[in-house]
Amino acid sequence: MSSTLAGWLQALALVGALALCYRPLGDYIAKLLTTAKHLKAERGLYKLIGVDGDADQRWSSYLRSVLAFSFVSVLFLYLLQRIQNHLMLSLGFKAVNAHGAWNTAISFVTNTNWQDYAGEATLGHVVQMTGLAVQNFVSAAVGIAVVATLIRGFTRSRTDRVGNFWVDLTRVCLRLLLPLSIVFAVVLVANGVIQNFHGFHDLTTITGDTQSIPGGPVASQEVIKELGTNGGGFFNANSAHPFENSTGFTNWLEIFLLLVISFSLPRTFGKMVGDNRQGYAIVSVMGLFWVASASLMTFFETHPAGAALKAAGGAMEGKEVRFGLWGTSLFATSTTLTSTGAVDGMHDSLTPGGGGVALFDMMLGEIAPGGTGSGLYGMLILAIVAVFVAGLMVGRTPEYLGKKLGGREMKFASMYILATPVIVLIGTGLAMALGGERANMENSGPHGFSEVLYAFTSAANNNGSAFGGLTVTSPWWDTALGLAMVFGRFLPIIFVLALAGSLAQQQPVPATKGTLPTHKPLFVGLLSGVVLIVVGLTYFPALALGPIAEGLH
Repeated sequence: MSSTLAGWLQALALVGALALCYRPLGDYIAKLLTTAKHLKAERGLYKLIGVDGDADQRWSSYLRSVLAFSFVSVLFLYLLQRIQNHLMLSLGFKAVNAHGAWNTAISFVTNTNWQDYAGEATLGHVVQMTGLAVQNFVSAAVGIAVVATLIRGFTRSRTDRVGNFWVDLTRVCLRLLLPLSIVFAVVLVANGVIQNFHGFHDLTTITGDTQSIPGGPVASQEVIKELGTNGGGFFNANSAHPFENSTGFTNWLEIFLLLVISFSLPRTFGKMVGDNRQGYAIVSVMGLFWVASASLMTFFETHPAGAALKAAGGAMEGKEVRFGLWGTSLFATSTTLTSTGAVDGMHDSLTPGGGGVALFDMMLGEIAPGGTGSGLYGMLILAIVAVFVAGLMVGRTPEYLGKKLGGREMKFASMYILATPVIVLIGTGLAMALGGERANMENSGPHGFSEVLYAFTSAANNNGSAFGGLTVTSPWWDTALGLAMVFGRFLPIIFVLALAGSLAQQQPVPATKGTLPTHKPLFVGLLSGVVLIVVGLTYFPALALGPIAEGLH
């Protein structure tokens, strides 16, 4: 079987599997977010933390709960790393330094999972399990909880209540993420991904040399790393390491896991607003961008410039021969269009066109389908902007799902859209302006600029993947990227929750002949155009200095 045919088959199988899961998984998530029934275990947790599971919160109270929970999580994870040398199963590793611990704590709590360290040479099993893996669950659950409030903003009227954060968080973890993680962890173990509590084993190679082989509870962290669009690897090589990603099948499965919840959430949206056609419209836009990105990425990697690469049949540098060009391109597209950040190849070795696609995927706001929850609320914000633009065209007050979009709502949507580009461009500008920080660049010219731009784009969009060739272990880089992660995560959440509260207070207005149908192909095209023009072109000058200039050169 040719590599091209194998690539087409795995792509088609992936689309088919996601399509099969769209309805049942989306309906299930809608049910767990709307049911009034609490499981016995949930009632016990509510009693333990002093929460009334039947009481809803105002958007401001919901926001305070999100921020307080995240703040405590950062402190806990920071402390865990700083006292690592006193913990059992530390494998003899010393405590993580202050700025590195800060960066890692922020990274995992914000669902970014940026790593400036080699996991197998830095963190013991206790920190990996009770610190990083736990945050993989709860940070993903926070994203789904926040998008649930925005959907409730459309479905509720004349109320200041948008849900209960502690109920949403608990249900998503116990009823969705944990059961799926258990099932697929077993599947990964059955296919060669390791799961043990070993430290390092010294083995003698066939050449007579000694090699130290690390072990650990990898499969249990690997599955939630993908399922929750987290991305932090147990090993430095991430999903390119055979202990994390052993075969072509596990590579396909990991791509499926990092997409399945985010692609199913539009069904949840349609179910909760009482019109499944709305979900089909949103998922159509997501699917269009995902297919376009995957196609471009694969084309650039299989048709590189340069006589040597053409003679080799593709740009195989930095790619695993187990997965090939198609498997790596599909993974790179999916991980940058979501907020996952996991890699099964080195993005720094992508062709200029391929690297530019990966950058552009994140710059779109990771909305196709995006992170767990964050992708959908990002797309809904853009849908609101698209409806507003259509209203301006016809001179009519815009409405979306029966809610009027006035000045207050559009201010929140505008601030959401502007927040991330401001963080990315200011951060990149500062790094390039400071001579000492430019010295951390191992590459000069457009590619070196692309590495810096990629780092801040990845941090601010809570992705976590990186171009290599940039040393980011200094206090300045750890602090700057950490701040980009914080603001890139919580500023959009503030605007989304404020918007949800504003929408929930409105009285729905009936649809008329002048109301824009938001479930038809016309709206799909309008929303796609808004995504490209309003978001994508914001970064065009920066892209022109980086991957575009490198490609032209």
